[in-house]
Amino acid sequence: MAAIVEWYRQATKRRFVRFGIPFIAFIVGGSFALKQFCSVRYDFQRSKKITHQEAEQYGIKLKSEEGTGNQSIETVYEEYERTDLDTWENIRGPRPWEDSKTVQDLQRQTNIS
Repeated sequence: MAAIVEWYRQATKRRFVRFGIPFIAFIVGGSFALKQFCSVRYDFQRSKKITHQEAEQYGIKLKSEEGTGNQSIETVYEEYERTDLDTWENIRGPRPWEDSKTVQDLQRQTNIS
């Protein structure tokens, strides 16, 4: 037993034993812990999604699939192409210390005249 204690005292004087081995153990152990934490994310993503019929059975109304985001890239591009980007007016918003109603009234007056 005394030999082990003496070896430990000699080993802790070396910088690698004091700093290197705990650092390597931290890195290796951290990678295993991170793997476990990240696996939880993917386990919950694989959960079963319900269909529209199942949602209606539970009394939940879902949006129809036809109306949500079925625009093609071409239609969106044509819509932006039709907008007039050359004749726009920069309208300043109210500052934090200004009353928004008075600023809007002033902007309306300057646009009318």
